[in-house]
Amino acid sequence: MIAALFDRLRQGDRNALARLVSQAARGEHLGEMQAALLPSPSGRGAGGEGNCARVVAFTGSGGVGKSTLIGKLIPLVREQNLKVAVLACDPQSPLTGGALLGDRFRMGNSTDDGVFIRSLAAVSGHGGLAEHLDVIIRLLETFGFDVIFLETVGSGQGDVDVRKYSDVVALLVQPESGDDVQWEKAGILECADVVIVHKSDLPGADQTAAQVRAALDLSMAHAAPVLRVSTKANTGHAELWQTIQVLPARRQQPTAARLLFQAALDSLGQRFDAVERTRDAELEHLADAWRRGESSTPDAINSLLRILTQRI
Repeated sequence: MIAALFDRLRQGDRNALARLVSQAARGEHLGEMQAALLPSPSGRGAGGEGNCARVVAFTGSGGVGKSTLIGKLIPLVREQNLKVAVLACDPQSPLTGGALLGDRFRMGNSTDDGVFIRSLAAVSGHGGLAEHLDVIIRLLETFGFDVIFLETVGSGQGDVDVRKYSDVVALLVQPESGDDVQWEKAGILECADVVIVHKSDLPGADQTAAQVRAALDLSMAHAAPVLRVSTKANTGHAELWQTIQVLPARRQQPTAARLLFQAALDSLGQRFDAVERTRDAELEHLADAWRRGESSTPDAINSLLRILTQRI
């Protein structure tokens, strides 16, 4: 089934792409997907295409306007005849487990075949991001997207995991952020490749930009450009997109060995989960002995691995 979906994916079937992204987001068939995404023996990329998208992450506190800004940048990307995908990470619904807010509605509905927008549920504790983003991003690259916009849930100073999935990190702040700028400077502000003072038509935009520059200087961070953008006044978007395009890419394409290793880890994880869901007397005995202190943690782990190896 996965092989057939990948054949359709490489032929430009958007329904196949949507299904594969949904399965990856749920953690299904990850091992098969990782194997299908491995570079071909010729050394080219997954599917023989060798496509490498530019992944731009937009992060910042809730309500700063990330979705609205992305919606303004999409037409600029399309004007260059580049295909763009958006992965909007929303808070996870406690009832359905799906994306709660649906950021795609703030980006506008598009019938453009060169645009793909998908909301993903962000699990608590994952830095404002959805799970399995590495697989989802490679699916989009295999499909042929040139640019991928990645939007985090409203994030704070500790949410820096987005760096490993992106080439460029764009941090949004808004006027009169006050202590928020100070609060963020110790974490994600240092990781930002560009800082955007969004809603810059509001009073205090100059002061906020000055605060950001001062925070960057104090933190000894790299000299990230600080730009003022206003969606309401429709200003600054073209300059922002030009800046993003010339910033150096951070993300490195994984080697075939790394991709194979990750595929093995995902496959083992699914098998281990299946074993854990069964009530196994031997595993229960081992766990009880470890809990009572009769077995050290390293010894218990080694014993567990031996048992799991036999089971799988």
